[in-house]
Amino acid sequence: MSESSAEPSAIELIAAIARSLVDKHEAVSVHETSNEAGTVLRLRVDPSDVGKVIGKQGRTARSLRTILGAVSVKLHHRYSLEIIEEANPEAAPR
Repeated sequence: MSESSAEPSAIELIAAIARSLVDKHEAVSVHETSNEAGTVLRLRVDPSDVGKVIGKQGRTARSLRTILGAVSVKLHHRYSLEIIEEANPEAAPR
């Protein structure tokens, strides 16, 4: 979390944007993993909503990454975004 409580963190920002895009708001989660290059934010949504956060030809995902890039510049910390795509467990053959 950032030291200033007035500014939302990058995680909160990505989660809020993702919640506004999807139908199943409660399924949105963002986890961070730090490495030598910066911080990777892993966005996970309900499998039925993955297309909404990726968008046509990846345009929505690209926009999310652009916003995250602007946050990176402002906070002087490198962030990257991964969208976790999982197969729908209900559609899996048994």
